[in-house]
Amino acid sequence: MTAACASIYFSFYYPLLPKVVASHFDLHGIANGWQPKQVFFEVLGGMTVLSAFLVFGAPAMVSVIPSQFINLPNKDYWLAPEQRAASMEFLSGWFAWFGYAVYLVIILAFDYAMQMNLQSESGANPTRLWYMLAGLVVFAVIWTIRLFGRFGRLPRT
Repeated sequence: MTAACASIYFSFYYPLLPKVVASHFDLHGIANGWQPKQVFFEVLGGMTVLSAFLVFGAPAMVSVIPSQFINLPNKDYWLAPEQRAASMEFLSGWFAWFGYAVYLVIILAFDYAMQMNLQSESGANPTRLWYMLAGLVVFAVIWTIRLFGRFGRLPRT
């Protein structure tokens, strides 16, 4: 759903952009890299595929990978046959939310670049990118704590 909405949103702005767009920015939001707009949107498509892999592919791979190749606290307990299904369900949800968060960052970063190209005089506010990255870091920390909270200790028997 998010990818479909992003596709509609970006396709609206595609014809408004110049043939060569600023695609990379320094710490202060000043453009320092350019590429043809078609390549810019092809990269967005590739990043969408990468995010889809994080959401759908990684959980599928984890569920079929032998236990010795999975790095998880207390994995002998959590990946034992009686716990494995519940553990894989948790990890599947974890990857899905993490992949979705990464995809939102990608969409917002591409939107920033697009807005910078459309509003060349005033430009978009680079502070928004820093807030977005800080939000992703907070999200990653919370989800890592949740991951270790789930698998870091064994249940009391």
